[in-house]
Amino acid sequence: MRNKKVLLGMSGGVDSSVAAYLLKKKGYEVIGATLQMTDIKDTDAKKVCEYLGIQHIYIDRREEFRKEIINYFLNEYKEGRTPNPCTLCNRKIKFKTLIQEANKLNCNYISTGHYARVAKKGNRYLLKKGKDKTKDQSYVLFNLTQDQLSRCIFPLGNTTKKRIRNIAKDLKLEIAEKKDSQEICFIPDNDHNSYIKNNSSEKFKNGDIVDKEGNILGKHNGIFNYTIGQRKGIKISSKDPLYVVDIDVKRNQIVVGNEDEIYKNKLIATNINWIGIEELRKEMNVKAKIRYSGKESKCKVSKIENDKVLVEFDQEQRAITSGQSVVFYKRDIVLGGGIIL
Repeated sequence: MRNKKVLLGMSGGVDSSVAAYLLKKKGYEVIGATLQMTDIKDTDAKKVCEYLGIQHIYIDRREEFRKEIINYFLNEYKEGRTPNPCTLCNRKIKFKTLIQEANKLNCNYISTGHYARVAKKGNRYLLKKGKDKTKDQSYVLFNLTQDQLSRCIFPLGNTTKKRIRNIAKDLKLEIAEKKDSQEICFIPDNDHNSYIKNNSSEKFKNGDIVDKEGNILGKHNGIFNYTIGQRKGIKISSKDPLYVVDIDVKRNQIVVGNEDEIYKNKLIATNINWIGIEELRKEMNVKAKIRYSGKESKCKVSKIENDKVLVEFDQEQRAITSGQSVVFYKRDIVLGGGIIL
């Protein structure tokens, strides 16, 4: 019989703090673990653990985080892509680390404060959406492996953010009113452009802003400042609004056009991770999201070569962006996902 010892990843926020309380209430022996990714050391999680009477540890992952996530983030922008580092971090750093440490501490389970659920069907572990549709975080977890999911408990998966806030207030936790983090953890001021400029070894050069025919319309101050679908910051006078429709890294050019030019009905994705199925054997009709805040849209997914799939949407999608994640759903089950080329 499995023990009831669980290692909980704690960020110092409301969600993971209440997750600790809920796990303890269910009879689990909880150890709170704060993964230190940057030089900023959060102390809120430690305080919550002391208040709840559970053990707390820090795990230093600064070196691995810089190597695996920050370098990836910077390199993607250098290549004209717009990455989503959280999906990679969850697999390569957070959940990988939690399992490694759980094994050392004799914990059979790991846990986080994500709004998602895990179920088992046959021999496969399924990732399902959180019940609170406004907080569902299954999108950022699409990269998890079967081994990782087999150890996961998501205490918040069947509840709502409103209830979690109320529990935190009832417990009189100091962090009960703490705001949710909306930005990338290593860019606390949410100024991506300044971060990239100050931390990249690459010297980004100014270049031309052109239309689709190659006519020069203006100058840009580094391709990392732009993403597909962007309108603000182009600073070119035109009778119609201009949008970024392409980023040409080889020519160091930003290509702009009308809004209708940023709508497309297909994409190719790579680095596919399947969860709900073992592999894609034949064409499949599903729903997909091309960004965390996006809406699910009907599409057809087919394998084209090795680790790549073609995704064809019933309706055109706005600003399909290279480097972002596409995640496939069947009702409330995450079938898998990949990185948009």
